Amino acid sequence: MAKELVIVESPAKARTIGRFLGNKYSTKASMGHVRDLPKREMGIIIENNYFSPKYTVPPDKRKLVSELTKEARNANKIYLATDPDREGEAISWHLIKAAKIDESKVQRVVFHEITQEAVQHAFDNPRALDKNLIDAQQARRVLDRLVGYDLSPVLWKKIKRGLSAGRVQSVALKLVADRENEISIFIPVEYWKIETVLGKNGSTNGSQSTFNATLRNASGTSGTLVIPNQETANHITNELNESEFSVGKVTKKEKRIRPAAPFTTSTLQQEAWRKLRFSSRRTMVLAQQLYEGIDITRDDPVGLISYMRTDSTNLANTALEEAARYIKERFGNEYLPKSPRIYKRKAKGAQEAHEAVRPTSISRDPDSMKTFLNRDQFRLYEMIWKRTLASQMVDAILDSTSIDIYAKHVGSNTKYDLRSSGSILKFQGFRKLYFEDTDDNSDINPEKSTILPDMFEKDKLSCQSVNPEQKFTKPPARYSEATLIKTLEEQGIGRPSTYAPTIATVMDREYVVKENGRFVPTKLGSVVNDLLSKHFPDIIDVGFTARLENELDNVANGEREWIPLLRDFYNPFCKTVELAMEKAERVSRGQIDEESDESCEICERPMVIKSGRYGKFLSCSGFPECRNSKPFLARIGVACPECDSDLVERSVNGKRKKFYGCSNYPSCNYASNQKPLIQPCPECGQMLFASGKENARCATCKYRGPIPEEPTT
Repeated sequence: MAKELVIVESPAKARTIGRFLGNKYSTKASMGHVRDLPKREMGIIIENNYFSPKYTVPPDKRKLVSELTKEARNANKIYLATDPDREGEAISWHLIKAAKIDESKVQRVVFHEITQEAVQHAFDNPRALDKNLIDAQQARRVLDRLVGYDLSPVLWKKIKRGLSAGRVQSVALKLVADRENEISIFIPVEYWKIETVLGKNGSTNGSQSTFNATLRNASGTSGTLVIPNQETANHITNELNESEFSVGKVTKKEKRIRPAAPFTTSTLQQEAWRKLRFSSRRTMVLAQQLYEGIDITRDDPVGLISYMRTDSTNLANTALEEAARYIKERFGNEYLPKSPRIYKRKAKGAQEAHEAVRPTSISRDPDSMKTFLNRDQFRLYEMIWKRTLASQMVDAILDSTSIDIYAKHVGSNTKYDLRSSGSILKFQGFRKLYFEDTDDNSDINPEKSTILPDMFEKDKLSCQSVNPEQKFTKPPARYSEATLIKTLEEQGIGRPSTYAPTIATVMDREYVVKENGRFVPTKLGSVVNDLLSKHFPDIIDVGFTARLENELDNVANGEREWIPLLRDFYNPFCKTVELAMEKAERVSRGQIDEESDESCEICERPMVIKSGRYGKFLSCSGFPECRNSKPFLARIGVACPECDSDLVERSVNGKRKKFYGCSNYPSCNYASNQKPLIQPCPECGQMLFASGKENARCATCKYRGPIPEEPTT
């Protein structure tokens, strides 16, 4: 008897769904896309303002497609259960075309969590494929191919071969490069801050009798007082030391802090960077594993979180009800609000078609799941679980006090205004479970805030000390993973599925590097950005790219046709490319070569790092007058475990195969085929080795897991 065929993307997802559906169904994995534009050509026929993609089945997918074709031919019904977004819809459509599936037998099923109930509901309520979503994904793919294939050759001709540009990646690079330009031209401005330590005698509430107050203003000035130099600071300090202090206005109020919304894709990536130091790419790999299914008993996989690519903060009614029951039972009625909390999105282009990222069951608390998850799966799941539950708890309540203090100089009658603020946590509310981190570490834990003595208007105070402190204005901070994703989302650049690959691309292309956890453009990245900014200002303009994203959303909503959208974009774009090819100046290699700390042994000029057929090498900056070159020994920032010299990256006879050895060779023969990592083992503190792009292994203990992120300073 023929079975009904279910096709999903991954084996893990197929295994989980197959257990729910039973023997009536045969569940197969497509291993992602089975059809795409060809790799070595544009793959788009442009004739008479019409765009026709030439989709092909990659060689490594042909056997799989053949197997799916046979399975589909013998099945009574075919359910396409790919992910519930535009890309998932497009994968389903490509499956039909590649495997020549009879569309009369096809039904589309969509679920946002891989649980028995959600999967069964989806199969009870199938639908047809959504042509609008397919067209929107086609438009995005074709747009990106048009930009990449027409723009990249400009970089090859004017800078060097092998470079790439992209509709979203180039905007991300521009943000990083522009921020670096702001930092480079920033001129620090000196200013002084003056704090006083004041005394209140006779305090009876158990709080300290001395407290700090900050100078805010002086008579004769408008706005906030600016103290520009030490001379002025010393003058004010002397006057404050000779002043009479008294209490002015005392303001006491109750302050409520609202919990953060449940996670979207971008806020999950941001918070995972802040709290766990996970890259966006690592976060999405772990989230995918939690979504597709974890074996919580033998041969019993279940999805632990809902779909992780979403821009919605909505929670299903069932999730709200389960969270309310858990809060009431675990924390008590005082932690449960009168009605469920509803959050509204503020990011540009938010669709809110899905749910937020949440646990599929609040009852699966982190402690009960710990034995089934590896270390980083557990840390991410715990964060998602706590954030979801906390979002449905009551506000934290603080008692906040603000005191205006007046100081009057005895001799000059100059009056100074100071302020002291303090707060105490009156009720923890959601903070009993979770609170959100910030990008600038400005979040102050209220449990440690200042407790001020009881004071009343006109109370006299004594000045214990006056403390001037020199300060300088600071440039804007470089982007971290969290702040770059936040900016991309706020500006409407890209969509939930694009943040991680965009950041990965600009790093893989060596356009940016991380220093102390922050993005810095390389010389190559700066040169690429300068050329694109000069000749393609629209393509990498934040507003233009955001408007294009909105146009793609309109296609997905059925409000716009995708071919006219491509036409409106491509015709002016082609003219811009032609002008750039003609007028852009060629960049000399010296402008993109990295500097080294070595000098040429022949002419004593600095050596620079160049890239060649077999990777990087050192070349004299005096080329072509001096043609000296030698292998580049890339120091990896790890000390040799045998002699404490630097470990360097080496190659075998100029070939691509790498190994890592001591820079003190031949005196020290230490070598490893696997790359030693800067980060120590999170469990024993000994040397870690890379095991693939994302994972690490410890040479001493049994740790096997993802590469820890480098700490920031």
